[in-house]
Amino acid sequence: MRVNPHQFKAFAHVVREGSISSAARKLGVSQSAVTQHVSKLESAVGARLFVRGRDGIVLTRAGQEFFELADRYVTLEKMIDERLQGYADLSHGQLKIIANAPQPALRLIARYSARFPEVEVDLTLFDWTTAMNLLQTRQVDIAIVTDPTRKEDWYRRKITDARYVLYARSDHPLARRQAVCLAEVAREVVLLPEQGSLTHRIVSKALKQRGLSLRRLVRTTSFPVMKEAILQGVGIGVFLENSAVEEDRLVELPIVELPESYETCLVVPKYKLDLRLIQSFVAQTD
Repeated sequence: MRVNPHQFKAFAHVVREGSISSAARKLGVSQSAVTQHVSKLESAVGARLFVRGRDGIVLTRAGQEFFELADRYVTLEKMIDERLQGYADLSHGQLKIIANAPQPALRLIARYSARFPEVEVDLTLFDWTTAMNLLQTRQVDIAIVTDPTRKEDWYRRKITDARYVLYARSDHPLARRQAVCLAEVAREVVLLPEQGSLTHRIVSKALKQRGLSLRRLVRTTSFPVMKEAILQGVGIGVFLENSAVEEDRLVELPIVELPESYETCLVVPKYKLDLRLIQSFVAQTD
């Protein structure tokens, strides 16, 4: 059985959008049409390409291999469309962006959206481990992440660098300090991003090296959630400096044992760099 382009395109969109219904909306076709295309592709491959998990689409091993081909096909199709349009001004399109560093990502997106208001930008925040997996499996266009893995087939550009600091409400006893040590932090209720995050890994390693453990740990999904929890008096938190817009009720304190700075970078699979949408976003970092 021969595979046709519609089957590749449907499969790629199901993976990127996370569901058949979302893929159908994006493609402007019925759910049954998407289901049939994917089913025919699976018949041609001779294996299931994905299963529906609790959190959405989960690719099988065959699915991972064929998604790379399908995504390359969709990218090539976009490049052909751009050439046929004669490189006219960007007036439509979609960028799928992920980040584990919300503040740098939001600054870039705000600048980009002001210049290209008709381009749809889909931003989702993930922990570091998930972000790396999504890049590895080519399920995103652009990632804005701290300390990304270096790979030959990824384009990488530094946006900023920052160290990890303690965030505390301005009326917290530690807020009057110029700097804090991990032993003082460990005695408090501490908010950290979830276990797959770079922050969690770095803080846990530093505590272990010094024979310390947190008295009480509260895990959060993202910095905005952490910030709100701190302002509500839940505890203190550790995250990259300058992660929040200036807030009178929130202070940032250096942590003595965490002096290192970490680069936050824009990362793009190299085969997507010729797309005008990608190029226009990368240009925002100049």
